Amino acid sequence: MKIRNIISSFRANRGRKLTLSNSVSFEDFCNEVPPERYPRLKESSLNSSFDISPVKDRPTNYERFARDEDMEFTSSRPSLATVLLFIILSAVFLILPIIYLLNCFDIIYEHQNIKHNPILSPDSSELNTEVQDAAQLSKPISLPSPPAPDYDQCGLTAHDYRFDCYPEGGADQNSCEARGCCWLSTETKARAKNTSKIRQNIAMPYCFYPPNYNTYKFVNVSETAFGLVAYLQRSYQSGYPNDVEVIQLIVKYETENRLHIKIVDPLNIRYEPAYPELPIVDTAAENLNYIFELDTFKAGFKVVRKSDNATLFDANNFLNFIYADQFLQISSNLPSKYVYGIGEHTSTLLLDVGWSRFTQWNHDAPPSENLNLYGAHSFYLGMENSSNSHGVFLFNSNGQDILLQPAPAITFRAIGGVLDFYFFLGPTPSDVIEQYTDLIGRPYMPPFWGLGFHLCKYGIKTLNATRETMEKNIAAGVPLDTQWNDLDYMNANKDFTYDKDAFNGLPEFVEDLHKRGMHYIPLIDPGVSGSEEAGTYPPYDEGIKLDIFVQNSSGQTFIGKVWNRESTVWPDFTDPNTVDYWTLMLKNFHDEVAFDGAWIDMNEPSNFLSGTADGCPESTLENPPYLPAVDGGVLYYKTLCMTAKQKAGLHYNVHNLYGFTEAIITSFAMAEIRGKRPMVISRSTFAGHGHYAGHWSGDVFSTWDGLRQSIPHLLSFSLYGIPLMGADICGFNYNTTVALCNRWQQLGAFYPFSRNHNTDDGIPQDPVSMGELVVKSTIKALTVRYELLPYLYSLFYRAHVDGDTVARPLFFEFPKDQNTWTVDTEFLWGGGLLIVPVLEIDATSVVGYLPEGIWYNYYTNNSTQSKGENVTLDAPLDTIPVLVRGGYILPQQDAKQTTTASRKTKLKLLVASNEDGEASGELFWDDGDSLNTIEEKLYTLVQFNLQNGTLSSETVQWTGEEPPHLGAITVLGVQKPVSLVKINNLSVNFKFDTINKYLLIDELDISLEQSLVVTWN
Repeated sequence: MKIRNIISSFRANRGRKLTLSNSVSFEDFCNEVPPERYPRLKESSLNSSFDISPVKDRPTNYERFARDEDMEFTSSRPSLATVLLFIILSAVFLILPIIYLLNCFDIIYEHQNIKHNPILSPDSSELNTEVQDAAQLSKPISLPSPPAPDYDQCGLTAHDYRFDCYPEGGADQNSCEARGCCWLSTETKARAKNTSKIRQNIAMPYCFYPPNYNTYKFVNVSETAFGLVAYLQRSYQSGYPNDVEVIQLIVKYETENRLHIKIVDPLNIRYEPAYPELPIVDTAAENLNYIFELDTFKAGFKVVRKSDNATLFDANNFLNFIYADQFLQISSNLPSKYVYGIGEHTSTLLLDVGWSRFTQWNHDAPPSENLNLYGAHSFYLGMENSSNSHGVFLFNSNGQDILLQPAPAITFRAIGGVLDFYFFLGPTPSDVIEQYTDLIGRPYMPPFWGLGFHLCKYGIKTLNATRETMEKNIAAGVPLDTQWNDLDYMNANKDFTYDKDAFNGLPEFVEDLHKRGMHYIPLIDPGVSGSEEAGTYPPYDEGIKLDIFVQNSSGQTFIGKVWNRESTVWPDFTDPNTVDYWTLMLKNFHDEVAFDGAWIDMNEPSNFLSGTADGCPESTLENPPYLPAVDGGVLYYKTLCMTAKQKAGLHYNVHNLYGFTEAIITSFAMAEIRGKRPMVISRSTFAGHGHYAGHWSGDVFSTWDGLRQSIPHLLSFSLYGIPLMGADICGFNYNTTVALCNRWQQLGAFYPFSRNHNTDDGIPQDPVSMGELVVKSTIKALTVRYELLPYLYSLFYRAHVDGDTVARPLFFEFPKDQNTWTVDTEFLWGGGLLIVPVLEIDATSVVGYLPEGIWYNYYTNNSTQSKGENVTLDAPLDTIPVLVRGGYILPQQDAKQTTTASRKTKLKLLVASNEDGEASGELFWDDGDSLNTIEEKLYTLVQFNLQNGTLSSETVQWTGEEPPHLGAITVLGVQKPVSLVKINNLSVNFKFDTINKYLLIDELDISLEQSLVVTWN
C-alpha cells in the first residue's frame, strides 16, 4: 500500500486541510513528485511486455554500454573494384562467422556498440515471441545438476577470492560437490568457517565456487528509452528450492550520476517494498557520468565511472549469482578496501573487509558487536584509492546478510523480494550522500527547540520525582529544553493514558513547561493492550472496529506480549485506515496532555514472545532455506511471526519496514494535530527514515567502549540521511560512573540529538545527581552547543535542502588525506567545527588528528597550524576540546537556559580566517517551529564572506520572522595589530588581542537585512 494512498485515504476523511511542513506535506510526505508534474513518467519496472521500447521511440541521446573510442565516419563514392573486394571479404570474414554465431547462440542481430552483445530488434512481435519462449522455459521442469568441479581449476582460486557456495553451514564434501563447488576443507582447516548464527565475522569458506561457474546466460538484450532490458536463463540448479529460471535485467540511466539496475522475475510478481516511494524514471538522462558495461559471454555487468575509467561495481561473471524464491545472491569485486555504512551495527566507521558479515533484520537488542540491531540500511559508501567516492544501495526490505571479504569483494544475500540496485557516482563523499538522499528523501527540518538538551529516565515513578529532577538541574544552571517520560507515566503501561494518581497534574505540568519556553515528549509504543474489558480502552476498541491490527496467518488479530499486563496487539501502519486511527488516538491524548513530540520505541517490532504464546506456524516463511545470521537463530525471535499479515504484505517481507512506517504516520499525525513541525524520535529505522524523523541508538551500555562506539554509530547515520541522531548520554544499561558520565556529557553536548537517559534499575545520572564535576562539565559543553545553535540549525537547513551531512566524518572534508579515512574518534559539525572528545578514563589530554590547515581553540582563540598530523590537545576534566577550522564563519548567540531564551539574544559572528585570510559561512533563520517555512519562503538566509581584509554579508532571502540584530563580531587569525575598524564606512570601537591575534567588535546593534561591510587596517 503506497504512502500516497494511505494519506489520500486519510485526507478524504478530513473536512479541512492544514498547510503542512515539507516533511509531512502531501507531496513531500510521499517522498515523490506527484505524477502531474511529470506526466510522461509511469511505472514500468515490472512490465514484462516490450512496448516500452517501440521502434519509433529511439532515444537520440543513447549512451554506449561498453568502453570505446570516439568514432569518426567519412563518406565517398567507392569504385567498382572496391565494392567487389568488400563483398568477397565480407563473405569470408563477416557473413560466415555470423552464421556460425547464429547456430551457436541463436542470435538474430548484434549491436556494434556492445562487446559480444546480441541485440534483438525491438519489434514487439519478435519480443513477445521471446517472452513466450521464456514462459515455456519457466514451466516447472527440473534444471540439470551442475557439473562436478574441476579441482585443477579450484586450486587456482586465491583464498581472498573464494565465494561461499554453502553459506547455510553443515556442508560436507558430497553436498558441496553436488552444487558443483570446490571442497578444500583440509587446506582451510586452520581457518574453518564459523557457522554460528549470531557472529558478524566469518572465515574463508572451504566450500566455494570454481572459476567460471555457470549460472545464467544472456538470451536477449534490447535498448529502451530509459536504458536497456535483458533476459537471462539459468543453466543449472543452484542448490536452493524454486530457482527462477528466466530473469529480467532492467537498466535505467536515471540521472547523470545515478544508475538504476533491477533484476526481477518477468513472469511472476514478487514482493517489492512500497516505502520509501522512489522516483520512477522512464527516459534516459543525458551527459551520463557512468558506463553500464556487459559482455554476454559473461553473465553479469560492470558499472564504470567515465571520468577516471574506474570500475565501481564488478559483477561481470555472476560467479555465485542465485535467484531462487527465497534466496537471492549476487557478488561484486570492489575497487578498494575502504567501505562504510551497511547499518545498523556496532563497529568502527571503516568496515572490516577481512571476512565480515552484517545482518539486516531489525531487532531489539542492546548495541553490541556481531548483532543485528534496530535498523536496516543496505547502503554503502566506498572510498577509492584515487580519493574518489561512490555509493551503492540495495532497495530490498527482506532479511539480508551482506558480506565483505579481502579480495576486496561484497556479497548481498536476501531471502525474498527482488534485487533493486542504485549506484551513485559521487565523486566526493558529500556528493554521494547528496545523490543518495535525492533518491530516498532529504532529511526533514527539525524544530529549533529539538536541538536543545533533553532529559529523561526510565524508572521515575511519579510526576513529583520528574519535576524534582528537572528543577534541580535548572537551578544548577544546566541548559534544558525538553523533559521526557518513559512508560512510567502510563496507566498500567497502556498507550494514550497517564496514571492519574502517580502523575496527577501532568497536564498542568506540561502547560507550565510551555509558559517557560520548554517542551514535553512522552514515550509511545506501537503495541496496544489487547486484554482490556470491552468498552473501557478506546485504542483497542477502535482498532478492532477499524480492523487495523496486524493479523495472524488465520486472519485473526495477532496477539503477543510487550509491556501490557496480559497481551499486546500491533497496529498495521501500512493500512490506510491506521492513519486515521493513529492520528485520532494521538489527538485524544493530546487533548488531555499537550505534548510536543513523540518518542516511538519498541518498533522493530519488539515482542517479549517469539511469535505468539504458541510460537509460529510451521512454514518456510518461519524457517526459510537460508537463514540470515539473526540473533536468536530464528526470524521470529522476539518479534512477530513471519506468516503474520499486513496490508503491504506478509510480515516476512515487511518486518524491516514496521518502525519506518510508524515514523511516517506519527510524523504526519503530529503535524496534523499541533499544526507545527513534528519532533519524532524512533528506535527502528529503514532507508528514507530521516525524511520524517530522528533516531537514537537504543539501549547502549554505560561503558567506555559504549562511549567510543557512539561516534562511528552517529557518523554512520549521517551516511544514511538521518542527521538527527544521538546516543543516550552516560549510557542506558548498567550503572555509569562519575568519570564516564563526565566525559559522556561533554561528548553528548555535540550529538545532533542530545539527551541524557538511562534504565530503571540504573542509578540516577542526570548531571546534578552525578555531582559537581559533571554539572560543571555539562554547563561548559552545553554553553558551547547553545552558542552555536544558529550554526547547527543552518547545517540542518543545508541537510534538508541539499542533502549535506551535519555530524560529519573527517574524510568528507578531506577526502585526499587518506589519514582521515580511518578516523572515528573525532568528528566535525559541518565543515567548520571539530570535536575531539576524551575517550579514556582520567586522561587530561587527548591526541587528535588535525588535517592540514589552521585550527583555532574555541575557548582561547589561539591557533594551531597543522600539516596533517596528530596533535596533543589539553583536555582538563571539565573541558572537551573544540576547534574552529580556518576558512569558516560561524553564526552564534548567547547561551541561555532554553533555546527559546537564546533565540532572543543578538547574533554574533565567529570569523576564522584561513592561511589566505579568507573565510565564508551562512545563517539560516526562521521562526523555528512552523510548517512549510522553506517551501513558502518564510525564512532568512544571509551569506558571509571574508576576503582581502573585508568582511561582507549578502542577504539572499529576507521574509518571515526576522533574525535578531548583529551584536558582535570576532575575527580570528588577524596577524597585524589593528588601528581602525569601520562598519559600512562608520568607525566603531574594537578590541585586539595581540597574543592570540584576534579582533573583537562588540556593542553592535545592526540589522542584517542590508548588506554589511566591515573593514580594518
